[in-house]
Parts: sequence; C-alpha cells; structure tokens
Amino acid sequence: MLKGSCLCGAVSIEVAGELELPAEACHCTMCRKQTGHFLAGVNVRREALTVHGADKVAWFRSSEKVRRGFCSVCGSTLFWDPLIEDYKHTGVLLGLFDTPTGAHISKHTFVGDKGDYYEITDGAPQSEAY
Repeated sequence: MLKGSCLCGAVSIEVAGELELPAEACHCTMCRKQTGHFLAGVNVRREALTVHGADKVAWFRSSEKVRRGFCSVCGSTLFWDPLIEDYKHTGVLLGLFDTPTGAHISKHTFVGDKGDYYEITDGAPQSEAY
C-alpha cells in the first residue's frame, strides 16, 4: 500500500497494490503553469485509489478532456484526471507520495513547451506531443 498527502495533510491518498508504471513528465504549458515547473505523475487505477479529505479537493477543468485536482487548503497539486468515458485511471503526481514508489520517469512529453531554464538530461525518450 502506497500512501501520500498534500503539503498540509488535509488530503491524503492510499493506493492499493503496485503503481501502473511507467511514470511520465509533461512539459506542456498548462502543466508548467499548474505545478510551477513540469508535471511528473503516474497513472493509478481509479478503483485502487482512496482519497481521504476528498471534500478538500478542488477541481479546475483545464480543457474539455481534463480536470486538474488540487488541495483547496494549501494549493498542492494532486491529480490530472481525464474526463473520458470509461477511462479507468487518474494521474497522481509523484511528489504526493510519502513512501518510495519505485517509479522512474520513462518519457518526457511536450518538450517543445518546456521552460528555457532547465535541460532534460536523464536519457528518457522525449516527444514534441503526447
């Protein structure tokens, strides 16, 4: 069981079982603006994800296909949630976890939008789009 929480602890999560790797980094403009850098996350099956303090999760619909969850108390970025019928996963930001995840970034997406103040040097594949 993996556990995690936001900065203030008002929202915490538990993930039953293993994470469904691989983990990804998204450098698109929306993810950079939401997180202040780039988004690093991993998909979690919705039935394996328990959210405590769900009433403190605020949602921002950033497009017709995606909503982004954050803690309404401390502002921590929590989730990237596709609004696709029958989609079975929620993207959970890796920084949320309190315990080791065993995850490693396996790819970088939307690198054409990345900030000019950093380089991607980990050797993981990069793409201009998803």
